[in-house]
Amino acid sequence: MEECISVFDMLKIGVGPSSSHTLGPWRAAERFLGELRNENRIHSINRVKVDLYGSLSLTGKGHATDLAIMLGLSGQDPEYIPIKDISKIVKSIQDNNKINLGNETTIPFHCIKDIVFNKNFLPFHANGLTFTAYATNGQKYASTFYSIGGGFVVKEERVNAKKKIEIKCAFPFPIQDASELLNYTLQQNKSISEIVYENEKSMRPEAEIHHELMRIWNTMLECMYIGCHSEGILPGGLNVRRRAFDMHQHLIGLANYDSPQSWLEQIRLTEVKFRQILKWVSCFALAVNEVNAALGRVVTAPTNGSAGVIPAVLMYYLVIENHEAGEKEIKQFLMVAGEIGSIFKKGSTISAAMGGCQAEIGVSSSMAAAALCELMGGTPAQVLMAAEIAMEHHLGLTCDPVGGLVQIPCIERNTMGAIKAINAAELALETNPKNAKVPLDKVIDTMWQTAKDMNNKYKETSEGGLAVAVNMADC
Repeated sequence: MEECISVFDMLKIGVGPSSSHTLGPWRAAERFLGELRNENRIHSINRVKVDLYGSLSLTGKGHATDLAIMLGLSGQDPEYIPIKDISKIVKSIQDNNKINLGNETTIPFHCIKDIVFNKNFLPFHANGLTFTAYATNGQKYASTFYSIGGGFVVKEERVNAKKKIEIKCAFPFPIQDASELLNYTLQQNKSISEIVYENEKSMRPEAEIHHELMRIWNTMLECMYIGCHSEGILPGGLNVRRRAFDMHQHLIGLANYDSPQSWLEQIRLTEVKFRQILKWVSCFALAVNEVNAALGRVVTAPTNGSAGVIPAVLMYYLVIENHEAGEKEIKQFLMVAGEIGSIFKKGSTISAAMGGCQAEIGVSSSMAAAALCELMGGTPAQVLMAAEIAMEHHLGLTCDPVGGLVQIPCIERNTMGAIKAINAAELALETNPKNAKVPLDKVIDTMWQTAKDMNNKYKETSEGGLAVAVNMADC
C-alpha cells in the first residue's frame, strides 16, 4: 500500500543549512538515542562513533552534518533549540571532548575520530550513516539510517512501514499520484486544498491543523524578516556577502515598522512595477536562504536548500496580488503546496543526493506554482498544470554546491525557482487543461528517470559542475 504523507511531513520547521545533510542526520541521532533507551543501554555507553557515507560524507562538512550529529546526540530538538545556543553547545563539545549523551549521561567524544567521513556509498541510498555505541562491558550496538531528503529518515528494513499503512487507511482520500488527486476533486466537487484538508482532519483536530499551519507560516515570515534585516558575510569560507539586506533597503527605504506583520503591511504600500516585483520576490527568496546558510531556523519546503521558494511566492501573493488575503489563503496555499510535494516524493525523489537540484528547487517551484494557481482562481486541472509547467522547466537541473556549502549556486537558485513558479501559474491560468500535452504524472516519471540517468558527480557530491569549476581559492 502506498505511503501516507501529511502536509506537516513536507513542511517541517528546523535548522539550516540542509534538510538531508543537517536535519536528517539530526533526526537520525534522535532516533538512535531512542533505540538505546528502548534497549536500556544509554547509561552503560562510554563511546559513540558515527560513520557517514556517500553524499553525507562528501559534502557533510559544508552542510554542517557533523554539527547536526553532535546536537542530535546531545538531545537537542532542531525545531525548538534557541539558535543562539547552537554555537555554544558545539564549542563545548569540541573544547572539552565530551558530549552529554541524550542530555542524560556525559561520555568522551572526540569529533575528529568519532565522526568518520567515508567516501564510499551504501547500496540503499546516497545519504547513509551508521551509529555505533560501545558499552562498558565491551558490547556494542550499531544502527544504520538513511536521510532521504526533506528531513525524512528511514532504515533499510523500513520498520515503520506498518504504521504508515495504518495512517494511510485513515485518509478518506488516499492519494498516490496527480491523476488520483484530480479524480477526487471532480468526484467531490472540491478544490485540491479542500481534499487535503479532509485528509488532514482524519489525523488531527481542526484547531491543531490551523495552529500548525500558521506556525509554519509565521516561521517563514520571521525567516524572511530576519534575512532582510541581517547583513555581513555568510559562514563557511566562501566569503559570500548577504544581498537581501541591501536589496531590501533599496526597495523599502525609510518605512516605519516594528514586527514581521507590520513589515508585511508596509511592503503592501510600496511601488509595484514589474522590476520591483522581480526584486521583491528575489529579495524574499534570498533572505530565507541566507538565513538557512547561517544555520538559522527555516521551514523545509520541501528541503532546506529550496526553502526560499514557497515563502517568496506566498509573500508575493500577500503583498502584491491580494492585500485582503489572510489566514484562509495562507492555509490554502500551504496545503496545496504540501500535497504536490508529497506526490513528487512518492513518484520520484526530493533528495538532491538522489536526483540533483531538480529534486529540490524543481519540486519547490512546482509546489509553489500549484499553490499560487489555486489562490488565483485556477481549477484543479489548472493547478496540476501549473505544477507540471514549473517542473518541466527544471528537468535535469544538477546539484553542484561550491565547497559543499548551501550557498553557491543554491541561494540564487531559489530566486529563479520562485520566479518560474509565478510564471508557471500564470501560464496555467491562461490555458485550457484539455489542450495540455504533458500531464504532471508524466513529468514526475521523467524526473525520476532523469535522476537515475544523472551522473553521480552532479548529485550533491561537489565532484562536478560549478563545484569543480569554482574552488575555495577563487573566492
